Amino acid sequence: MQVSSDLGPFGVLSGGSFVIILYAGMLEPRSGAWELEPDTVTHNGACKEGNMADFRNSNVRAAGGVQADASIDEGLRAYMLRVYNIMAMGLGITGVAAYGTYMLASTNPAFAQLLYASPLRWVVMLAPLAMVFFLSFRIEKMSVSAAQTTFWVYAALMGLSLSSIFIVFTGASITQTFFVTAASFGALSLYGYTTKKDLSGLGSFLIMGVFGLIIAMVVNIFLQSSALEFAISAIGVLIFAGLTAYDTQQIKEMYYEGDSQATAGRKAIMGALRLYLDFINLFMFLLQFLGNRE
Repeated sequence: MQVSSDLGPFGVLSGGSFVIILYAGMLEPRSGAWELEPDTVTHNGACKEGNMADFRNSNVRAAGGVQADASIDEGLRAYMLRVYNIMAMGLGITGVAAYGTYMLASTNPAFAQLLYASPLRWVVMLAPLAMVFFLSFRIEKMSVSAAQTTFWVYAALMGLSLSSIFIVFTGASITQTFFVTAASFGALSLYGYTTKKDLSGLGSFLIMGVFGLIIAMVVNIFLQSSALEFAISAIGVLIFAGLTAYDTQQIKEMYYEGDSQATAGRKAIMGALRLYLDFINLFMFLLQFLGNRE
């Protein structure tokens, strides 16, 4: 199928690699947004401002002893499991949408031309970007069900945007890269969850690296340097490997046993979005190394 294979927000052109990175951690609600519980008020009716989740949870442990400690640990496991389940469902929706769109395009040349070679491709490219901004900045005011539905829609739009990887790369290499990414992501996320080391300093460094990576990719649009493209892909893998561990630790620290059900649900969705984007970016960068082009 002879079409221009623009891969959207995380894509590459078949003639040269270009990946536009969207890191959800940059789009999180402001740092204090999760700390005010509407159902937690002082005696004079004013909302109490919380501290870091680990500090608050430690106070609960101190107050309640072993029983409170077990309750927090059980709640944290359930919270993290919810994050991973939402993320996995989002990846599944993206995969189904991507492959379904590719199959439709491969059997319908007119649709393929419209999707990949007409001005509509810019809509396909920018729609996920608009959705993730909308979700990130509006989630505080949304119900949990509305936020989750928005995330599903976003994941489907991302699948539409990424569908042309099936045109550029072989199906076998895409599958292989997916399993390599899944194994790497699992190990890195487990490290972020279990490590006692504070990764906040590393996270700040990596986020600066994301900006540098974006600048380098914009420059390479004009240079079309294969050496720079290789360096960008290698650095991209390292950056998002580190961000996977960092984000997992940050999501874990966001947990607070005293959160209302709605606040806990919104936290889980935002955490899933962060890990989802880490996975997608890691997958796309690894695909530059492991993917066999059609």
